[in-house]
Amino acid sequence: MDWHILGQQIINGLTLGSIYGLIAIGYTMVYGIIGMINFAHGDVYMVSAYLMAITLAVIHFFGIDSVFFALLLTLAVTMALTGLYGWSIERVAYRPLRGSTRLAPLISAIGISLLLQNYVQISQGARVQGIPTLIEGTIRFGSGEDFVQIKYVQVLILVASLACMAGLSWLIGGTNLGRQCRAVQQDRKMAAILGVNTDRIISLVFVIGAVMAAVAGVLVTLNYGSFDFYVGFVTGIKAFTAAVLGGIGSLPGAMLGGLILGLLESLFSGFVNTDYKDVFSFAVLVGVLIFKPSGLLGRPEVEKV
Repeated sequence: MDWHILGQQIINGLTLGSIYGLIAIGYTMVYGIIGMINFAHGDVYMVSAYLMAITLAVIHFFGIDSVFFALLLTLAVTMALTGLYGWSIERVAYRPLRGSTRLAPLISAIGISLLLQNYVQISQGARVQGIPTLIEGTIRFGSGEDFVQIKYVQVLILVASLACMAGLSWLIGGTNLGRQCRAVQQDRKMAAILGVNTDRIISLVFVIGAVMAAVAGVLVTLNYGSFDFYVGFVTGIKAFTAAVLGGIGSLPGAMLGGLILGLLESLFSGFVNTDYKDVFSFAVLVGVLIFKPSGLLGRPEVEKV
């Protein structure tokens, strides 16, 4: 085995897995609160990539040359606008159907997904879009042809993902808002009786999930530089796979599942076949659903009586 290839694939897998984990947080938080899957979440991630590119173009138009300031402002604007998308999806696709059958919000979310895809395709075009490389440079380990390298943007992805996960864990586990979220997750009716504004909490969870998807969209666009209106579908399904693998409803499980899936996919691409990496990811999803449906860190659902 070529150890430098293995090391490179591990670095690539950790980078990819961090992105999957950030997007998976949106799936797992929404499911934890209302017990439903937001299948429009992947397209929210797609929209954030376009919002980033548009914001960068506007900043460049006004002559702002500082890369650091431009990226910071772009991230803030993209997070705010993408959070607004998340809030709107909850109000339009979920809140009116909250008391209906479980199938109705699922169909509504799929409809929102198709709406976002076609809206972006019509407004921005079907061609692949891109941004120039903003963060250059690599760190190399080894010499000659046997070396492992990690790009500065990959370091940024890893650090930002860990920071987001740590911040979100603190928000949910150590603040009054987090206690309200956990109360709504455990028993929505009892939380409402005790004075928790459950509608506000549910909307906020959608916003937080969308903001995490926005961070992922910015980081992925910085890394790869290209995107299109369909990029959210496959990535969203893989992030959902990561959420199921880690235990949907568990925040640490979402990040763990993302890292594992990213590593498995990267190693499969490097040592088996790149063309079938998506098939492999979906095979992992099927295997998890068959053999451990509660995921690695998830808890089996207990029927309330």
